[in-house]
Amino acid sequence: MDILGGAPRVLGYPRPVVTQCGTDAILRCQIGGDPRPNVIWERKNVQILSEGRYKISEEGKAYLLTIARVTQEDAGQYICKARNSIGETYAAASLKVEDLNGYNMMENTNDPLQEFDLTSNDKPRFLIKPLSLRVDRGEDAAFSCKIWGTPLPEVTWEKDGKKLNDIFESSHFSVSIQDGGWFQLKIHMTRMPDKGVYTCKAANCHGEVLAGAVLLVEPIPERGEIKKFVVTEGKHAKFRCFVTGKPKPEIIWKKDGVPLEPNRRHLVFEDREGYYTLKVLYCKLEDTGLYLCAASNTLGNTLSAVHLTVKGPTVRFRRPLKDVDVKERDVAVLECEVPDETIPAAWYLEDQRLMPSSKYGMEQKGTRRRLTIHDVGTDDDGVYLCEMPDGAKTQKNVFTPTGTIVRKLPRKLEVLEGENAAFCVEVESDDMEVHWFKDGLKLHETHQTILKSFGKTHILVFVNVAYHDSGVVTFVVGRSKSSSRLKVKGTVQIHCPPICPVGVKMNVDTPNSAFLTWMPASNSQTNTRSMFVLEHQEVGSQEWQKCFTSETTTSAEVSGDSVPCEGDYRFRVCCINKYGRSGHVEFPKVVHLVPGPKIHKHLQGCEVMEGEDAHFFIELSTPMVGTWFLNSSQLQHGGRYSVQQNQAKHSLVIHETRTSEDTAEITFIANGVRDSAVLKVKQLDRNKRVETGDTIVLYCEVTHPFGKVSWFKDGEELQVKGTMRRLIIRSAEASDAGNYTCNSGNNSIEFIVNVREPPVTIVEPNNDIVMTYYVSEEINLQCELSRSKGKVCWFKDGQEVQESDIIQIKSEGPYRRLTIPCGSTVDSGEYVCETDGDSFELFSLNIFSVSEPPVRILSPSQSEVELTHLTKERLELCCEVSQVDAPVRWYKDNLEVEESPNLILEVDKAKRRLVIPLTTVNDTGEYICDTENDSVAFLVNITGMYQDT
Repeated sequence: MDILGGAPRVLGYPRPVVTQCGTDAILRCQIGGDPRPNVIWERKNVQILSEGRYKISEEGKAYLLTIARVTQEDAGQYICKARNSIGETYAAASLKVEDLNGYNMMENTNDPLQEFDLTSNDKPRFLIKPLSLRVDRGEDAAFSCKIWGTPLPEVTWEKDGKKLNDIFESSHFSVSIQDGGWFQLKIHMTRMPDKGVYTCKAANCHGEVLAGAVLLVEPIPERGEIKKFVVTEGKHAKFRCFVTGKPKPEIIWKKDGVPLEPNRRHLVFEDREGYYTLKVLYCKLEDTGLYLCAASNTLGNTLSAVHLTVKGPTVRFRRPLKDVDVKERDVAVLECEVPDETIPAAWYLEDQRLMPSSKYGMEQKGTRRRLTIHDVGTDDDGVYLCEMPDGAKTQKNVFTPTGTIVRKLPRKLEVLEGENAAFCVEVESDDMEVHWFKDGLKLHETHQTILKSFGKTHILVFVNVAYHDSGVVTFVVGRSKSSSRLKVKGTVQIHCPPICPVGVKMNVDTPNSAFLTWMPASNSQTNTRSMFVLEHQEVGSQEWQKCFTSETTTSAEVSGDSVPCEGDYRFRVCCINKYGRSGHVEFPKVVHLVPGPKIHKHLQGCEVMEGEDAHFFIELSTPMVGTWFLNSSQLQHGGRYSVQQNQAKHSLVIHETRTSEDTAEITFIANGVRDSAVLKVKQLDRNKRVETGDTIVLYCEVTHPFGKVSWFKDGEELQVKGTMRRLIIRSAEASDAGNYTCNSGNNSIEFIVNVREPPVTIVEPNNDIVMTYYVSEEINLQCELSRSKGKVCWFKDGQEVQESDIIQIKSEGPYRRLTIPCGSTVDSGEYVCETDGDSFELFSLNIFSVSEPPVRILSPSQSEVELTHLTKERLELCCEVSQVDAPVRWYKDNLEVEESPNLILEVDKAKRRLVIPLTTVNDTGEYICDTENDSVAFLVNITGMYQDT
């Protein structure tokens, strides 16, 4: 999925703007695309220029249209259009202008086509024109366009001025219409004569319009021109092609004419030398075929081809492995036969050697070799290999097609430093609770970590990655997870900080605003991504605060709304890249700015039962009069509505809510401020099922406001105050269960109330746990329950565990513990703690037998430590081990280090040190201190970055 590049796309659609006459209005649209799109604003099909009352500006990927001192004539729809060399898109923004009495000068509409003036121009118009295409012979080609017009235009397609029915058989093409004014022409299995100019004509009673696009059909190279490549089954095949061009070309890899989608066996990436690379892992006989690298941009295209032949091993397995389909949490069995029963075999999951454990069972019976995978999860999906000592291999896949995660993460992702790393997964249904982790830490969205969800699809993007971003990325939904190892490769560049901007100017002619401009230095580096940073400082303060950033824009308008408080402000600008920061250039003037109103506390949604009161609150930065709306109806104080204002705090209470008000939108509007929330009203159920401690609410509505009402429980009248229509029991007990009756005159209504204890659930731990112990160590398994009185049962490998001399089972408040004072190898297995509320927790326990205690790393306590040093500084990495005479090995980037004059290994009793007296950028890397039983990784980044003084 193309997340951060390609044709323009709307990242954030404009919200409707409501403002009063005489004030300024700002319309905002967030658009992304690579190359960076050209964006314009239109109204009534006329482009708006940045002059007079109109000002067009950018803030990163946000494009703004500011209209000063709006009038009633400014109300209407505005179109934001974006186009680059790959495609185009548009979005509509509505402006509503109210007079001083709050009268709306633009009627509400749900018609998406009202972004155009329907009364003055009904002639057909292309919103999105068809784009030219390049395809390989035999591929399908599809032209799409979006057209508007009233009535809906009739659309015809032609090729080189001739109607398609006259030159094509009906089975060779198809024409379709989709919702929203989309029209498509599809050419099936293109042939060389199909290339040419295709024209789309749209016509109605008001006129017609034309748009054309070119189709190029490329021949597939003949076999005689193709390079040949041979690889043994089970080995990797790597294809590289070097392509240059501007705009940057789009690369597609194909096998036998079918595009290859990246997956766990097909890796597609651009390596550090600029080659576009396809890597086929663990080749199978069916991977034999023709591989094409197709590169194209708007100016041309090229092809490169190679034929791959996969050979079987000289010594073959008597019976090879077969693919296995298995459900999550089930058991997968892989079995093969070797030529002779004396031949041993080793099992691998891709490049990872597997060893016997509670997870993997390995058996040898005669010539049969069997691998059993217990409790299969999403990460167990992959290529499994059985290898004989002479190198002969057999391999097959394990699939988990029925799991919660439909589309999994790649096993490994390699990207260059400074690029974006994108991960995409798909789950089986919408609205599932998902979580992302990196190296065991839960991820949250920041400016460098993007988390997005689109229905069943969930996306994680690390922006502008650095070497230290390498690690393990994990996606978790329910009890399913998928993992990928991210590896960030460094690029060979000259590490230079940028040069400070020049030509700074400041215009303060507009009240409560400053327009700032600058220019990049003439000899600035262009091969390293850099960014301008604008900062402001209140006169009298020592603190500078960032107020604007941009990669390309060299101007910014700062208004009073962007500062925290009223005062005199000065500004400065600098340029930064990943290697450092330039000096600051201060602007020559000072400007007085006054902030506008802001929302200090936003509206929050409210969920109530039918008949209860709903409360809404909002707090502004300054006192001002505001207006409340229920959907589109303005609310006044009185009756069912209580509207209050205390300085900058506003409140609304809706009394005795009704089910007809469920999902209603509550909106608060003041001068320049607008906020909304949703009211949810749940309908009362006459059959009440509650847990002890919950509140019971019984409610009935009578026709007369003064009608007498009596309440009964199991036939006995209840003593309540007043003529209650609502009976509330604040904290339910088991004795409150029964039949309740509400009598009013000759009418009555019954409620059946059931009160039960809430189910006992396990609070901690909330994930399955794998634990490792050694013989004679004490083993402790513990669960925390949601209630102290809950009962649990312990199971080992499916059999219930009873307390004995060697197993202790204890209960202390909400905690339940299973203790084995002196563990042995027979205690290895899967332990389950299960409650009567169907809640359970799984512990996978491995007990190892050793002749002497394991060597542990006592310090540092973390498994990974990140360090950043400047060049020419002394670097010292230190570990403290549990045994003084224990052997320790040091590795750098997975290669064992050797001592040299500038790399010293020291031993000081239990401490082991790696010392580099004088560091250089080449010393950047991953250093590992390794014992036989433990290890710790140091992620070292050596930089020549300048530091601010």
